[in-house]
Amino acid sequence: MSQRDAYERKLAAQLDELNAEIDRLKARAAKAEADSEIDYQRQIDDLKARREQARQKFHELRDASEDAWEEVRQGAERAWHDLSDAVRSASKKFR
Repeated sequence: MSQRDAYERKLAAQLDELNAEIDRLKARAAKAEADSEIDYQRQIDDLKARREQARQKFHELRDASEDAWEEVRQGAERAWHDLSDAVRSASKKFR
């Protein structure tokens, strides 16, 4: 397995984990009181937007040529870290 394949598998697995965490936050939002639900919903909407950015970067990474792969990987890393940090922050905020 190439480094690229391993990296793409790692990102796909991490995206699955973050999707599950977002789903857990959505479930908490459904249970929250009305005021808290608004905060949850804003946070979830932000996470969904960040997730979409990370997903787009992942697709760009998969489709990148060998020459462009490293540059695209760096952009994907930034989007990934941004999403991961936002999910962790939201999880801590709404425990």
